[in-house]
Amino acid sequence: MRSTLVLTVKNEGAFLLEWLAHHRACGFSGVLAFSNDCADGTDAMLDRLHAMGWLTHIRNDGPHEEGPQWAALKEADRHPLVRQADWVLFADIDEFVNIHVGARRLPDLLAALPDADAIALTWRLFGNAGVVEYQDRPVTETFTMAAPVTLGWPWRAQMIKTLHRPSQFRKLGVHRPKQPAPGTEARWFDGSGRAVDLGQRLFSDFRQDNYRLVQLNHYALGAAESYLVKCDRGRANREAQAFDMGYWVERNLCVAEDRSILGLDSTAIRQELHADSVLKTLHAQAVAWRRSRFAELMAEEPWRAFFARVLMVGPSRALTAAEAARITAHRRQT
Repeated sequence: MRSTLVLTVKNEGAFLLEWLAHHRACGFSGVLAFSNDCADGTDAMLDRLHAMGWLTHIRNDGPHEEGPQWAALKEADRHPLVRQADWVLFADIDEFVNIHVGARRLPDLLAALPDADAIALTWRLFGNAGVVEYQDRPVTETFTMAAPVTLGWPWRAQMIKTLHRPSQFRKLGVHRPKQPAPGTEARWFDGSGRAVDLGQRLFSDFRQDNYRLVQLNHYALGAAESYLVKCDRGRANREAQAFDMGYWVERNLCVAEDRSILGLDSTAIRQELHADSVLKTLHAQAVAWRRSRFAELMAEEPWRAFFARVLMVGPSRALTAAEAARITAHRRQT
């Protein structure tokens, strides 16, 4: 079985080896990685991994009218790693596939859903949990407090990424594939194994458990220091739009402890990657760049004020079902 992850990155070399090791352990056989405008050496790390046969790297430096992410997806649509794959998933560096069946690997998930052409992997948001300082240690071990299983607000908490058969669709999308192939009718399932019709929605039904077979761990915030650097980088699909306090508040949910992803051990693969002297050096440089960039940002008053606001805000309160229903009912009336 050929399975491909499509990844776009900018200045995220400090997290790259953990992400790659996890998904190799998970059973993905290929990675098609696009880098753009990197200052921390992420592109050099990807070049090295390409030379070692761990992935395929394409440089995607801007400017891009629609943003670097959309430019990468257009190129990925034509790439053999996508077109010839049995299964494809577009995932970001802060998203980790977390399978709950069998040996916690991709073949186990597909065996549990033999009729699926598309599987909606619903985000499980992992909050900051009061971690201030960025440290060079695995994200999946550092952040273990998450949103509750059912959550009515914000609706973005239940957004999906889609593991799908590319033979059934003509184009990739950020959250779901586009343009079903002529004469086909893709069979969709959710992360709990239910057959679903999402229509054109990019999110799952928040009233039910969508994680029984698989979830997509989303570490959107990280340490407070890392969040500042992330805000400076901007969003991949809208180059000019920055992150803000609203993004932090909506995702800093630390209601339930979830260590399930640690049941898939990728330590040996991670150690193998770090054993390469070139990768080890590049990783250390990316870590140093991240710390240096944080210090540079904090030299400016607007960034200091923003960082202070982040520290002043504690974990977000999950709204009750009644509160969430009131919000969504109002939206439907307008």
